[in-house]
Amino acid sequence: MDAYRTLAGPTSARLTRERSRFLAFIEPATGDAMESRLAALRRQHHDATHVCFAYRCRADSSVTSRGDDAGEPKGSAGLPILQQLEAAQLVDVLAVVVRHFGGVKLGIGGLVRAYADVTAAALSHASVVERHVETTLRIRFPHEVNAAVMRIVHRHGARVLDIRYDTQGEMAVALPPSRALTFTDAVREETGARASVEREP
Repeated sequence: MDAYRTLAGPTSARLTRERSRFLAFIEPATGDAMESRLAALRRQHHDATHVCFAYRCRADSSVTSRGDDAGEPKGSAGLPILQQLEAAQLVDVLAVVVRHFGGVKLGIGGLVRAYADVTAAALSHASVVERHVETTLRIRFPHEVNAAVMRIVHRHGARVLDIRYDTQGEMAVALPPSRALTFTDAVREETGARASVEREP
């Protein structure tokens, strides 16, 4: 994943269906921040009938996601919220929808529409940004292959972060994850395996 779409900041919306109130809160979040924000919303809306949520997060080269119905009929809340995030192609986002029951049952179809609609409404005026991902690689090489290493760096469009020379050369470069393996193979092949490449954490 060389780039991804996420929110620049939080967004929200509200909706009323048959006297039930639905409040959607969507914001950029990952990891522990997501858990703490969800806990905070649960405390803030402790009198709500349901606090349903969904999230999508980057996980290495894939996306992990989850939807939670929080006591609503299975598939009637978490899934429609999640589907709206998927349709918007957003990651590293948490969407929480708080429902205050109004006394009239909506049925599964009505719940699906309500949760989807309030999430879509919040997303309709959200500010979306595209963020680019880079992988950092550290190259160690003997001085005699310096020219070959520099050619490979320029050919693959890698960004040099630092470079220093002592008993050997050492360079840190950044480039999109999708090009990291090809770059690594080129360094090893074109220097006769005299240069080593390691991915930095």
